[in-house]
Amino acid sequence: MAVERIRPNPESNTHPPAHRRGPLRKAAPAWFLPPAALLVLLWAVPLASLTWRGLRAGALPFIIDPMVVEALRLSLVTSTLAALLVVLTGTPLAYALSRWEFRGRRVVEVLIDLTLVLPPSVAGVALLIAFGRRGVLGPALSAVGISLPFTTAAVVMAQMFVAAPFFVRAARLGFDAVDAQMEEAATTEGANAWQLFRFVMFPLAGRGLMGGLVLCWTRALGEFGATILFAGNMAGRTQTMPLAIYLGFERDVGVALALSVLLLFVSSVLLLGLRRLERAADLA
Repeated sequence: MAVERIRPNPESNTHPPAHRRGPLRKAAPAWFLPPAALLVLLWAVPLASLTWRGLRAGALPFIIDPMVVEALRLSLVTSTLAALLVVLTGTPLAYALSRWEFRGRRVVEVLIDLTLVLPPSVAGVALLIAFGRRGVLGPALSAVGISLPFTTAAVVMAQMFVAAPFFVRAARLGFDAVDAQMEEAATTEGANAWQLFRFVMFPLAGRGLMGGLVLCWTRALGEFGATILFAGNMAGRTQTMPLAIYLGFERDVGVALALSVLLLFVSSVLLLGLRRLERAADLA
């Protein structure tokens, strides 16, 4: 049976509930503004101050430094790989949590929430205890010639560990928002499990998946605590931009400021690009 790709229609009653909202009003009640403005200022003032001081410190000489270029390259490569692996493994998990009841489901949900709130340093220690040379799985990995700690692979694993919950939670909300009637209609028409996922669930949950990818990728890009404990801080091998910033503070505050501005700029570009893709997917 051929199943056509289903696209959400903004004017249709079958549009996912998460997309439904009333028209935006031109003005909010006055008593909303002070507390909201305080939170916005808490975000905006430090970032603006960082950008201003970093540019004053003379960022260009540090940005073109080979160590900085290598750290930026490693950060982009590892965070992209981590995000892709999370999408490949997290999408089936989010779909299963959204649509199936299975033994151990509550345990998986607790694991997702726990890794979401766990301090990154604790995550790094846990990864080291599990996969270190003397860890729980260390001897078995060594027997087949695999050594994970203090390698680029360890960077990717640390990024996946801390960033995956953001994607899984957002993707699950996306699948939850799909109208059950759409699923029932496709099943009635004879769609199998793969066709149902590929042509109905996946397109309609696209906004949630793209939003999860944005959160996952940017969280992986900024990962520090788990990486330094599990992968170390070796230039050209495990030293990502957050680690280079940490090392820069020990040498020169100006270096750290310049690197922070660079990472802020790269993260902003990635966020804006992915948000544009998210809006395009929403309108498609």
